[in-house]
Amino acid sequence: MRTTTHDLLKMKQDGIRIPVLTCYDYTSAKILDSANIPVLLVGDSLGMVVHGHPTTLPVTLEMMLLHTAAVARGSSKALIILDLPFATYSPNDLPSSLRNAARALAEGGAQAVKLEGGAHMVPVVEELTGAGIPVMGHLGLTPQSINQLGGYKIQGKTTDAREKMLADALALEAAGAFAIVLELIPADLAQRITQSLKIPTIGIGAGPHCSGQVQVFHDAFGLFEDFVPKHAKRFATLADTMRQAAKQYVDEVKAGKFPA
Repeated sequence: MRTTTHDLLKMKQDGIRIPVLTCYDYTSAKILDSANIPVLLVGDSLGMVVHGHPTTLPVTLEMMLLHTAAVARGSSKALIILDLPFATYSPNDLPSSLRNAARALAEGGAQAVKLEGGAHMVPVVEELTGAGIPVMGHLGLTPQSINQLGGYKIQGKTTDAREKMLADALALEAAGAFAIVLELIPADLAQRITQSLKIPTIGIGAGPHCSGQVQVFHDAFGLFEDFVPKHAKRFATLADTMRQAAKQYVDEVKAGKFPA
């Protein structure tokens, strides 16, 4: 039986931290499912760590649907969340927002979607949740707005910015969001927001006080070597293991040792 949004709320109420990982393919989903990861986020970060783009902006809905469907086939226990990509949702076009989010569930096999933005996204959240589509919010560093933010910088450093982020979080909760990702914000602000909300917060570079944590699969397991975020912890160095295995394969083929 899959994890549900209600399970996540109960985990917060019970003081149980929520581990979340990104995932982009069938094989990885099977492995993470067997490790009992309760939430798999098919993040638009796949644009960078899988497709080699410099940002998440080139990611399309078709790309997200393809990857999410693969993850859904590999997982039977995790709550699967599709990250709605850049320009696929807007308070100025609610019909398209609903249509795109509905495809995430109907075609991608996700159980929920994630979108970036604060109070200005309330109409979108209300539209989607009103149609039965669970929505996760995303505040702080919002990668789809990277050109507007001027780079990957810590957010919520001024008093005004902190108050606005808290207000945004409360607005998203009131609109029906089941959880909110807090990315690259001061730990004390993340703690304040977490304590102010009934719904869970999922931190990434936001300190230890959130209801749960999310890491990018390729960062956590040492597969992506182009750039390692300061907030990421490498729980393995699989790139080294794969590189050595590949070299051994080359050596054995050249030497006639494989096949035996």
